[in-house]
Amino acid sequence: MAESISSFWGPVTSTIECCEENYAYSSYIAEFYNTISNIPTILLALIGLINAVIQRFEKRFSVLHVSNMTLAIGSMLYHATLQHVQQQSDETPMVWEMLLYMYILYSPDWHYRSTMPIFLFLYGAVFAIVHSIVRFGIGFKVHYAILCLLCIPRMYKYYIYTEDVSAKRLAKLYVATLLLGSLFWLCDRVFCKEISTWLINPQGHALWHVFMGLNSYFANTFLMFCRAQQRGWSPKVVRLMGVLPYVKIEKPKRQ
Repeated sequence: MAESISSFWGPVTSTIECCEENYAYSSYIAEFYNTISNIPTILLALIGLINAVIQRFEKRFSVLHVSNMTLAIGSMLYHATLQHVQQQSDETPMVWEMLLYMYILYSPDWHYRSTMPIFLFLYGAVFAIVHSIVRFGIGFKVHYAILCLLCIPRMYKYYIYTEDVSAKRLAKLYVATLLLGSLFWLCDRVFCKEISTWLINPQGHALWHVFMGLNSYFANTFLMFCRAQQRGWSPKVVRLMGVLPYVKIEKPKRQ
C-alpha cells in the first residue's frame, strides 16, 4: 500500500500509511475508516468539555478536552489526505497533548509555578518548528513514547492514593483501553500483508482510534476526580444515562 496514488489530494506524501485500501469509497477520503473512527474521540471530548465548563473546573481541563478534539481533527485530516503537512497536524498535537498531561499530573507538587508551564510551552513551540522542517521517522515514535512513560509513574501514584472504587475503575478502564488499542495498532502494523489477503479487513488502526478516544476520556475523567479531591470539592463518579462516567463535584460555599 506504499504506492503513490493520484486523487483529489494528489500523490501520497506522508511517511506512514496504514493497512487500509486507499480511496476505496471516495476520491476525497484516502483512508475512510481511519478518518471516521476519530468521530467518537471528538464527541467524548465535547462531553468532557461541557462537563468541565458547567461545573467550573479549572481551565486546564477545558484546554485538555479541546486538545483531544484538536488531535482527533488533525488525525482526520491526515488520514483523509495522506499528505505530509496533514501528517504533522496529527503528530504535533500528539506531543502538545502529552505536555499538557505532564503539566496536569506534576503541577500540584511543583514549587515554582511559573517555570513549568513556560518550559512546557517553549518545548512544544520548538518541537512544532523543528517538526515542520525535519521529517521524523522512528525518532518521533521514540520521543512520544518517552513522554508517555514520564506520565505513567504519576498516574500510578494517583491511583494508589485514591480510595474511591469508582475512580479506581476509571483508572483500570484507562489501562485496559490503552492495552487493547495498542494491540490493534500493533497487529495492523506488523501483520498488514496477511490482513490484506483477508476477505474482511478488521481495520486495526481505526479500532486504535476508537479505543484511544475512550482512553483519553477515562484518563481525563480520572484526573478531574483526583484534582477535585485535591481541592476539596467532594467529587463522585456518576454516569450519564447510566452508561458514560463523569465527575460531579460540590464546591464548598464561600464563607
